[in-house]
Parts: sequence; structure tokens; C-alpha cells
Amino acid sequence: MPKTPEEIIREEIRSLKAYHVPESAGMVKLDAMENPYRLPPQLRGRMACLVEEAALNRYPDPGAGKLKAQLRRALEVPDGMALLLGNGSDELIQMLIMAVAKPGAVVLGVEPSFVMFRMIASFAGVRYIGVDLRGDFSLDVERVLAAIERDRPAVIFIAYPNNPTGNLFDAGLIERVIEAAPGLVVVDEAYHAFAGKSFIPRLAGCPNLLVMRTLSKLGLAGLRLGALVGAERWLAQLDKLRLPYNVSTLTQIVACEVLLHGDVLTEQAGAIKLERENLLQALRRVPGVAVYPSDANFILFRINQAERVFDGLKRRGVLIKSLHGSHHLLADCLRVTVGTPDENAAFLSALTQTLNA
Repeated sequence: MPKTPEEIIREEIRSLKAYHVPESAGMVKLDAMENPYRLPPQLRGRMACLVEEAALNRYPDPGAGKLKAQLRRALEVPDGMALLLGNGSDELIQMLIMAVAKPGAVVLGVEPSFVMFRMIASFAGVRYIGVDLRGDFSLDVERVLAAIERDRPAVIFIAYPNNPTGNLFDAGLIERVIEAAPGLVVVDEAYHAFAGKSFIPRLAGCPNLLVMRTLSKLGLAGLRLGALVGAERWLAQLDKLRLPYNVSTLTQIVACEVLLHGDVLTEQAGAIKLERENLLQALRRVPGVAVYPSDANFILFRINQAERVFDGLKRRGVLIKSLHGSHHLLADCLRVTVGTPDENAAFLSALTQTLNA
């Protein structure tokens, strides 16, 4: 008699909940920190021609040499630093944790933060330790340093700006963490385009630092392309865990073409930042809403009966993200992605209707 999943699959995997992506067809979709703007028609036409000529019968360039060269310029990678590409940042996180997954290894992060740090550690059978942020979502560096001293983590993940809180931690405090860490520190800069601050210039002076970027938040979420920047001695080891041909031919072609027109992405990011400020001001005028500052392309806010408000928005055709119940610091918190002016107006209208119902 074949064994059951309960007998074969690890208990910690069976106890997990799969990453849930809600149905969004026909809704104003403001739940996933996507860029709401499409690429200009002329650029889309150019991409279509390139895709038409792509040799899809052949495997992709395994080293993605042309794309790496474009990314080096776009990300302003310092001389002497290497690049490792992944199928989104998620794959890079997976490679990092798999690489350090010795018996007794520890992965450390702050909480609340990007849920995949914790989930992928569980996938790999590595102990994850989350250190709570302060009540205002700032970095509690003394608690982090105490955890480093006690647990000696192999890798520390810090999102900068942080997701889902949207804030930039104090750079000087992060530097203290890097100096104290016995292993790697990975600074995840997924929302760099909306914050403008980066640890990439610090790489040469911090031998245990790696910086992670993605094109998803810039408007290319459908491509699934992440990049890890750091010293060759680290990335050469991590590259051994990369699955062959992990970056598809279409991703390489499209990303290369879009990066040649980086001004388009910069302009769109600027428009999103402008709308972020408008949306922040509008939310601050809504009675009963506590709004947190944001350096990303989303806004976290706290409101009584958050689940009722979330459901009310959904019934009115607007999908945002409920964080209530995900962490004690996020009680009654909701997160809304900054959309187009029309999308933001639809969200505010639905919010007002829900609160007045």
C-alpha cells in the first residue's frame, strides 16, 4: 500500500499555508504593489517584433550576458562586484537559504516583513528567527544585535524599504547590523525606485553585504526577474544552486529592450510617487484612519474593523491587502498599492462608502 502525504511530506511543510493570490478579475487591483502603468505602445511594438524573431526552439543564454551588462549600467553596479540573476527575487532568496542550510543554521529577519523570508526558510528546513520591529515600525537595533549575539545567524534579511510597512529603516542602524553579523546580510531593495536610497555604494566596504533588486515593482512583474549584487566570492558559490536556464529567453529579450528605455520606467516611478503623496494626504483626511509614512509604492493604514472594511471594499470592486491577523503589530492594518489617479479615486470612493454603510 503506497504511503500517504502525511507519512512522506515533512511535518513543517504540511503545517504551512500556501502563498495565496486572490482572484482579481474585473476589480480595481491594488493589492500586489504592481506598477499600474503599461509600457508605451511604441515600446510594446518594438518588443513584439523582438519576440517574433526569438529562437524559442533553443535554450536561453545560460549566463544572460547581454542582460547582465544592461543591468550593471541600470543598477550602477560598482566595478569589482558581480551579478546573479533569478526568476524573481523569490528564487534568489531560495538560493541563499539553501546555500547556508547546514544543521543548526539560523536565518534572521525582522517582523513584520516580506513573508517569503520566513516561508522559504521553512521550505529548506532552516530555523527562522524574527525580531519584532518597534511599535512605529522602526528597527529595534538592540534587539537585533542581541539576537545576532545569541543565535549567530548565517544570513540576515532586511527589506529597505520594508514590506508591508513601507518605511526605510535608519541606514546607520543597518550598518551596525552588518558590522555585527557573523554571516551574510542581504538588503532587499525591491522598492528602491520609490525611495531613492541604496546600499549598493556600500558593497565595497562591507564584505558580508549583498543587495537584492527586482524589476517587478518598476512595471515588469510579469517577467519575473530579480538580481543579486555583491562580491564574486559569494555569488560564485550561490550560482551553483541556480537551476540551468532559469531566466527565460523572453525575459532576457524584453528586459534588455526596456532597460534601453530606462527613462520610461523613471517617469512612471515619478508619477507613482506623486500619486503616493496625493493618496497619503487623502487618507489622512478620512476619520478613523491612521496612516503610516511610505517610501514605497504602497501605503499601510490602520482602521477599526479592518476585515469589515476590506470586505466592503471588495464588494465594491476594489481589492487591497488585509494584514490583520498576520502579525500582532499589524492588527487592524490594511495595505493599498498606489494606482493611477482613477484607481486611487475609486479606492477612496469605495472606502468612504464602506465606512458610511
